[in-house]
Amino acid sequence: MKEQLILLIELQRIDSEQRSIENKKDLLPRELERLHAELQQYESAVDDTRKMLEELVQRHNEREQDLVRGIEKLKKTKSRLFEVKTNKEYQALLTELDVINEKNDVIESEIIVMLDSIDRARDDLSKKEGEYRLIRSDLESKIKKVQDEMDSIDSLLTIVTEKQLNVKMKINSAFLKRYDLIKQKRNGRAVVPVWKEVCGGCHMNIPPQMYNQLQRSEELILCPNCNRIMYWENRGNGES
Repeated sequence: MKEQLILLIELQRIDSEQRSIENKKDLLPRELERLHAELQQYESAVDDTRKMLEELVQRHNEREQDLVRGIEKLKKTKSRLFEVKTNKEYQALLTELDVINEKNDVIESEIIVMLDSIDRARDDLSKKEGEYRLIRSDLESKIKKVQDEMDSIDSLLTIVTEKQLNVKMKINSAFLKRYDLIKQKRNGRAVVPVWKEVCGGCHMNIPPQMYNQLQRSEELILCPNCNRIMYWENRGNGES
């Protein structure tokens, strides 16, 4: 009986390992997707900032050209002052010059504001690019680790399944049937340790006489509370 109990304990350990691997197999693709999404989020932040900077520079260049044309127009209009023949024409040109000057002043003010915005955008881009380089290195390392785990997990499952079959072949069919039934009802955990009269499955106390029987390992004993197969877990020389 002791040998059968040892085999059941080993089977429980293998089944728990298999379940853990299968859970990981389900979770790894989602973790990989999450890491890629996080990396894409940082890439998008850098791209958006770069695009904003490019648009600011383009708009600045356009206004610079507007100012060049405005200054040229101002020069041409001023040169016409010496060509007018009447005071009315002269006053009209002065009014036109005022309008041109006002427009040029507005453009110059816009250019100054744009230059400040461009400087801030460049600083922001530089900061985000630096953060992205650091984060990308970390995320790419994590992505590779997850991909490596995904590549090896099927082989790991095969090894565990083979171990599981080898142990099952050595277990009494009636015990194995009972084990499988309990495992289905108890969320995959059919065999549990007991220490100091406390069941490791339901954490309830068992009768002292049953605990004494358990330590002898002469029969298969089920917990009177959760119906799991119990075994005595010797954690020391005494039970203080």
